[in-house]
Amino acid sequence: MEKSGKPRVAIIGGGISGLAAAKELRRLEPTLFEATDSIGGVWKHCSFRSTRLQTPRPDYEFSDYQWRDRTDPSFPTHAEIMEYLHGYATRFDLWRLIRLESKVVEVRFLGDGGNAGFPQPWGDKRQAMGERPVWEVGVVSGLSGTVQWYEFEFVVMCIGKYGDVPNMPEFPQGKGPEVFQGKVMHSLDYCKLDEEAAETLMKGKKVVVIGYKKSAIDLAVECAAVNRGPGGEPCTMVIRTLHWTVPSYAIWGLPFFLFFSTRFSQFLHERPNQGLLRSLACHLLSPVRRGVSKFIESYLTWKLPLEEYGLKPDHPFVEDYASCQMAILPENFFAEADQGRILFKKSSRWCFWEGGVVLDDGTRLEADVVLLATGFDGKKKLRSALPEPYRGLIVDSAGVMPLYRGTIHPLIPHMAFVGYIESVSNLHTSELRCKWLGRLLKGHFELPSVEEMFRQTSQETEVMKRTTRFYRRHCISTFSINHSDEMCEEMGWSSWRKRNWMSEAFGAYNNQDYKEDKSEQAVLLD
Repeated sequence: MEKSGKPRVAIIGGGISGLAAAKELRRLEPTLFEATDSIGGVWKHCSFRSTRLQTPRPDYEFSDYQWRDRTDPSFPTHAEIMEYLHGYATRFDLWRLIRLESKVVEVRFLGDGGNAGFPQPWGDKRQAMGERPVWEVGVVSGLSGTVQWYEFEFVVMCIGKYGDVPNMPEFPQGKGPEVFQGKVMHSLDYCKLDEEAAETLMKGKKVVVIGYKKSAIDLAVECAAVNRGPGGEPCTMVIRTLHWTVPSYAIWGLPFFLFFSTRFSQFLHERPNQGLLRSLACHLLSPVRRGVSKFIESYLTWKLPLEEYGLKPDHPFVEDYASCQMAILPENFFAEADQGRILFKKSSRWCFWEGGVVLDDGTRLEADVVLLATGFDGKKKLRSALPEPYRGLIVDSAGVMPLYRGTIHPLIPHMAFVGYIESVSNLHTSELRCKWLGRLLKGHFELPSVEEMFRQTSQETEVMKRTTRFYRRHCISTFSINHSDEMCEEMGWSSWRKRNWMSEAFGAYNNQDYKEDKSEQAVLLD
């Protein structure tokens, strides 16, 4: 790689976050390494045939690249999303920056002239861009098997939390998949099957799906569809933790955004750095907050047969929303259950026996196939990509990645992490952080001290702990607008993005509100 005269930036991963980073940093001529033969990340490699987006089109689009058919009320399929991402890469000339089939196998820290150790890993001036190469990245291209090494002043990690490393349950001796006489497959491997192979796997078979989040629900629906007609067998879902599911983005006829995505609605919820008066207001408004959650729950229990099937969670709806655990149901999910093609079993623990699965109450479920929709270990994947001592810093004592602005680890120098903080629309969350990162690397503002960055991340964790029992996912859904406000202020933008105070108070915030105006674009060009 020839020296271009510009600071050299590596982006690792070609999913949503990697593409957003490439676009926002393209003036620095970054190199994006993607291990596979395609961009798209989980939308390419971890999607089923039935997988659809969980948010409406206008809520899942880049600020400067809209869907052609954004008024279409249907949720886009994964194929539509892939087409959209290819259009985005073409529109902004990103293909020249992308190296497909280029797998990063190792990342080494080269040091930073004495400034990169503890306790000031970002140097006295806390500048994001190193003054010389700081990281060395080992890449294997194609089928060569030869590792080529490249040096960079800055690295952006966009390998994501999903895919690649499955989260596999652990079992007592003699009760794991080795004793099962059928087939065990994680959802990650199921995604790789073509339609014919998937149908052969499930048709006429007793299938058990472990899990009750989006992947598990989609798997159950696909299994039920395959097993319609003579010879079909029901699919049984084994559920450890119940979560609230939503059939559409309307509650009692009201648009869902009114409850969580406006400044007025988020005023009800605690946020970091809110001060004494704001804390008092949150305390006094707690009955209203609980009332909103109950209002949504009343609709869901009326609309969906949750009590009939024993699927009504014991915790409030707001806890799932605050931890990004809410799932959108496929239209025909309960229709398949009503026909007996999807069954439900709740169990806090389970293991294998030779003929299937054993639940915690001793119930034995016969199975030919067990599909594990048990998620992914994104933190393990990230740790494996980093050298010591940095891999040991990824997760703090609370089990959360301590990322300032969801992007910078205070103790890992000249590196950013995009795609590890969640909200209702992860595309919006990633893109805004890439805009912020672009201005940080251009030197338009400096990072605060390590202590201040840790203070901020600690406050966010404490807010999540008080809001939801599922806080180990770094989710900012209930204070996303305030989070964006603080980033806008650091970038020198106005934090109020709408035209008038009525829109500011009651209008839904989405990516289009963070499209730069001419003055904001001019700052980046300086």
